[in-house]
Amino acid sequence: MNGAIVAIVNAKGGSGATTIALETARSMRRGGSKVAVVDGDLSGRRNVAVLLDAVRAFDSARTMNVYSMIQREGLTAVELTGSLDNSFALRVEDVEKLVTELENENDIVLVDAPTPFSAALRPFMNRASRVVVALEPNLLGTAAARSLIGDLAKSGIPMARIWIVSNLRSGRPEISGRELEKALGGTVVGEIPTRGDRAYPRAIEMVGKRFAAVERETPIVPPGGAVEEVVAPALGSNGQTVKTGGAQVNRPALTARDKLKLEVHEQVTKRIDVVAASRAHTDGQKISELRSQINDVTAQVLAERNEALSIEDRADLQQEIIDEVLGLGPLEDLMRDPAIGEVMVNGPNMIYVERSGRISLSDKRFNDERHLRTIIERIIAPLGRRIDESSPMVDARLPDGSRVNAIIEPLSLNGSTLTIRRFGTRRLNMDDLVRFGSVSPEVVPLLRAMVQGRLNIIVSGGTGSGKTTFLNILSNYIPNNERILTIEDAAELSLAQEHVVRLESRPPNLEGKGAIHIRDLVRNSLRMRPDRIVVGECRGGEALDMLQAMNTGHDGSLTTLHANTPRDAIARLETLVLMAGFDLPVRAIREQIAGAVDCIVQIARLKDGSRKVTSIAEVVGMEGEVVTMQELVRYAQRGLDKDGKVIGEFQYTGVQPHYMNRFDEAGVEFDVRELAKMQSAGTLW
Repeated sequence: MNGAIVAIVNAKGGSGATTIALETARSMRRGGSKVAVVDGDLSGRRNVAVLLDAVRAFDSARTMNVYSMIQREGLTAVELTGSLDNSFALRVEDVEKLVTELENENDIVLVDAPTPFSAALRPFMNRASRVVVALEPNLLGTAAARSLIGDLAKSGIPMARIWIVSNLRSGRPEISGRELEKALGGTVVGEIPTRGDRAYPRAIEMVGKRFAAVERETPIVPPGGAVEEVVAPALGSNGQTVKTGGAQVNRPALTARDKLKLEVHEQVTKRIDVVAASRAHTDGQKISELRSQINDVTAQVLAERNEALSIEDRADLQQEIIDEVLGLGPLEDLMRDPAIGEVMVNGPNMIYVERSGRISLSDKRFNDERHLRTIIERIIAPLGRRIDESSPMVDARLPDGSRVNAIIEPLSLNGSTLTIRRFGTRRLNMDDLVRFGSVSPEVVPLLRAMVQGRLNIIVSGGTGSGKTTFLNILSNYIPNNERILTIEDAAELSLAQEHVVRLESRPPNLEGKGAIHIRDLVRNSLRMRPDRIVVGECRGGEALDMLQAMNTGHDGSLTTLHANTPRDAIARLETLVLMAGFDLPVRAIREQIAGAVDCIVQIARLKDGSRKVTSIAEVVGMEGEVVTMQELVRYAQRGLDKDGKVIGEFQYTGVQPHYMNRFDEAGVEFDVRELAKMQSAGTLW
């Protein structure tokens, strides 16, 4: 005989590769073909043995603690190993002999080959006539298949040898076979419906016939002499040159330590359920068990390679593996650095960080695009959000409250882009801002009086200026006996009060339905008996609803806005109100603003990276068609010193606060003479 080898691989976990291998093998056997099925999973899960109800038969046939072969239902079934420990006894030369034997004695050899492909599977993959990618016909399945096909191509497997099988596990197919071929570039050889569908047996039979018709082809021998391993998503291949933003980024070849880390990581992913482990990242006992497993695997690998590591090096290696399995991979070290305020990933090879307002390129890298996408999906999946071609942008948050934005191809031209804005592990207060020089101590009583006096406050500033952080700090002055509603796109605010209701918008589902916008939440919040409404950021039509809330008895509300000056903030509010879709006269809008907004606190990030309150202005009314304002406090910048630090001082304009009567009515103590202690600004603007 001259049997061909067909390797079946899951695009993502649970796509049904094992079931496809066994069902098509049975179908081909009924058609008269002599078929062998190989379980290539070295993790000890033994799926083929379980589905054949042949665990004991395999164990009794195992004589060398490695692969065993049995005849069951007219099939030849091979299990390469019964446990991860036994997998270390597998030798490539023994597997080569097994491959030759199976090829010569069968018409077709089907290999259930879960990724990552180990060295023991190389003989099968080198000699495979076809590699079949099993996927679920949805967006996530298609995205995973595209990534896997890219890895197979890097391994030297030509597209002509890659087939696709669409396996519908439940529900309805979102993507047809023709659409899959267009998206992936491969040939769809079968579309398998759900198991209960009457068309299921016929679909399996047709796929089996396609497999049976495969002719044996010459082994694949890439330039390296053998098919490279397709490794787990968290670890990639070496020596790549990647184009990023027009520049060539040369990736160095893997060092000996990198190869050791890759080998340990591969063995860990075979021994444990990585998906379940990643979900238990806050479970101390699970993490302890994981550390113990990693320690055992590391000891085994080091013993086999006759390498000795110091206690410190071994601990570092184990921590890096835990970061890959449970955390954010190469970003974990950056996230542990309290000095880093922002992490910006521009594709897999460029990771920038912001320290003290200064941006610099870090020495961290992702292994490849797939590695980066894995980390992005690990962040957003627990939040019920998704990112794919139909929805290539997403806002999310980490468990520590850090804000995350991700954008992928085709919108991002140089690979997936990830931005993480951190809010620190310690809650800041106004004393911290005084210590940082962000605000003058004489201004603090005014800010406290504005919040306690229930003024409606807008915190205005540019991107990264610290608006959300400042809003959080201002909220400290809200009395603890008030009911506060926070409304955000991605929850970032962390108020210290007890009676806080947090609301978060929701993106549309896969069908484009079910979206809940900020505006919907603002309107609904009015029915929830709030004392204060805090909107994380006004960026659309919700500005109109926010103004109406401020004008209808919900004093003391707070929000943030993107604008460069207090006057610009008024103009931007007008624009946002028009985005609500109502054809309102400009004067009516400005009257709404003048009646609703009491104060604008302007924040800016200066040239040296420092953040400062640059202006505090009150909205005092209307004069004709213009909203009138008066500035109370400003920051006057006079230049830079020799170290590049901003030189300047906070100044008081000498104007009596317009809302002194509101402070008195609320019983809030405020002495304007505190402001007079600052340098005089001289003139108003």
